[in-house]
Amino acid sequence: MKTKILAEDSQILVCFKPAGLAVQSARPGEADMVSELKNYLAASQRAKKASGSGSRIPYLGLVHRLDQPVSGILVFAKTPKAAAELSRQASGAEKEHHMEKEYRALVYAGEGVSLPEAGTERELVDYLRKEPGQNLSRVVPAGISGAKRAALSFCMAEKGNGTESRHICLSVRLHTGRHHQIRVQLAHAGMPLLGDTRYGSEQSREYSARLGIRTICLCACRLSFFHPVTGKRMEFEIREYPWSEALAGTGSAG
Repeated sequence: MKTKILAEDSQILVCFKPAGLAVQSARPGEADMVSELKNYLAASQRAKKASGSGSRIPYLGLVHRLDQPVSGILVFAKTPKAAAELSRQASGAEKEHHMEKEYRALVYAGEGVSLPEAGTERELVDYLRKEPGQNLSRVVPAGISGAKRAALSFCMAEKGNGTESRHICLSVRLHTGRHHQIRVQLAHAGMPLLGDTRYGSEQSREYSARLGIRTICLCACRLSFFHPVTGKRMEFEIREYPWSEALAGTGSAG
């Protein structure tokens, strides 16, 4: 199983998704997280039945998603009640009782890019439109048909070492959930993600190839939420990112 389980109880499954694995695939025969976890739960139920504990059809509620090229932490629900509560938190309907997500993005920063000072956060607000029939979104003027407001905040987490370094690791918080939002907004601001062939610039693609980076450098590194039954705040974080190995030999941050 490619999915890594970080925590589990009777209500939730907290998992790490590697880059390249779909959360839920419509392609026959393609591996995805939902299929892997349903098989895992079914196997657990069979084991309980064999031990005389009884069994039932396993339930798995999909609460939120990550794009297939993106790695990171996700929470799944094991009961309909937990799914409803976690989905409500993920929607951000309540200011004080919601799910929080933090991402790490390794971006290319060329000459003249405006970066926030260390310890400060900068907000980006744009309007995005998903192009019909394409797996693609663009920044468009407000008021254009299909345009939706997109907002995120970011700060500088680490900066590459050396005079030749053009990459910066950003900590990103989403305030809205739009199609390819982080990738599109950062690219529009002159900071395309390394490894992003769809939204990257010619310079960022060349730089990615030089570093040996072949996957999108975006990771959902921290997830916090309130347990759907106990109400206890839960937080999960990872510190190793898919691009860490590629940068290890350069002495660069990431």
